[in-house]
Amino acid sequence: MVNHGVGPLGIGTLVIAPTRHVTRVSALTETEVDELGRLIRKCSQVVEALVTAEQTYVCLWSHGPDGPKHLHWVVQPVTEELVQAHAGKRSEELQSAMFKANEHASRDDIEAVCTRARTILAQG
Repeated sequence: MVNHGVGPLGIGTLVIAPTRHVTRVSALTETEVDELGRLIRKCSQVVEALVTAEQTYVCLWSHGPDGPKHLHWVVQPVTEELVQAHAGKRSEELQSAMFKANEHASRDDIEAVCTRARTILAQG
């Protein structure tokens, strides 16, 4: 399953999650590993087609406030503009600064990006 991120990680950030409830990579089936690997690569390509990125981060998150919840791969485009807006920070420092700033893309912007992402994904 692929969704656009709804948090403050910027426009074009996609979130990939297995359809089956899984809290650990070690619990994935061989088929799921194969499918998710290809999907992570494809989503990285989609993100890079949507946004001119200096780099594309792929992070695995699975914790909630009370412990493991569900695996989510966050595929985040990082632009030079984004880095400069957060004092040159990159990697986990950038993501932390973005969460702290708590700025969200507009619903219209997200929907426009999602429409473009669906078109690119459908093209294979």
